[in-house]
Amino acid sequence: MSTLEYTVVDAPESGQYEARTPAGEVVGYSAYRRDGDTIVFPHTVVPPEHGGQGIASALAKTSLDDARAAGLTVVPACSFYATYIDRHPEYADLVR
Repeated sequence: MSTLEYTVVDAPESGQYEARTPAGEVVGYSAYRRDGDTIVFPHTVVPPEHGGQGIASALAKTSLDDARAAGLTVVPACSFYATYIDRHPEYADLVR
């Protein structure tokens, strides 16, 4: 299997971070909701055909780095985010 090329971008118009291929295909996303100084991540979706390529981790890393830069508190309502933060304690200080 070849490595899928993608870039993670914030798509505020749809309330999600998206992993997009150079052709613009969305191959995974993490939904979010902003509430003042808090950002909630309720779910992350990567279709099975794109699983195992680090897409969900890239979505989490980019969105958590952005949350830190913006001074936001994170609510990891999505189980993937909760597990990701447990495995990457450098993000633990963001969690409410």
